[in-house]
Amino acid sequence: MGINPASIIYLRLRKQVGIPQGSSIRLRDVARVLADPDQEEDLLDLVLVRPESRDGNLIVIDMLHVIRVIKDRFPAYQIEFVGEPHVLVELVSKEKKPSLILFVVVWLLLFFGAALTIMNFHADVSMPEVQIRIVEMITGTRDEHPYLFQGAYSIGLGLGMIVFFNHLFKKKWNEEPTPLEVEMFLYQENLNHYVIAEEYKKMANNPSQEKAP
Repeated sequence: MGINPASIIYLRLRKQVGIPQGSSIRLRDVARVLADPDQEEDLLDLVLVRPESRDGNLIVIDMLHVIRVIKDRFPAYQIEFVGEPHVLVELVSKEKKPSLILFVVVWLLLFFGAALTIMNFHADVSMPEVQIRIVEMITGTRDEHPYLFQGAYSIGLGLGMIVFFNHLFKKKWNEEPTPLEVEMFLYQENLNHYVIAEEYKKMANNPSQEKAP
């Protein structure tokens, strides 16, 4: 005897989500659901976890926990899931207004830090002597202070960095991710893997810590 398609729940967990602190984590927050339209809203409103202060701001919800919560409410349904076996939930506090003073301080630190790094690199590779030699090769005359060449080089260096990072303030030239965005993505991926591994380790050492709805 076949299974009635209306009695199957298709479930796909998201990889990472953020919800406001103090809110209960519901199925609609962490997953996409395909089910009988008459039951879908009830499914999406199921509470998976009620976070407590001791839980911190990062919570891992396992697929098995989600299945158990759904089965408790809809025991007759068959659950088919695809994708990630867990979801990382970040409890986000209210966004604070950015501090202008802090922004200026950070901007100055980055500006002068980058400038010193470039100047130290140029000093290490004897860039002034190289520029003098290049000008001498082009003009046939040795100029100890080739300001025109150095000015053009400085402008080209800035334009090259803009093209390389594919970013000028909030404007991007195309949809290709910048090297910084790629590095931040990889860092976030590694951080998520570490948090998830640590959470599973805690659950293995103390099964009673598993979150209850």
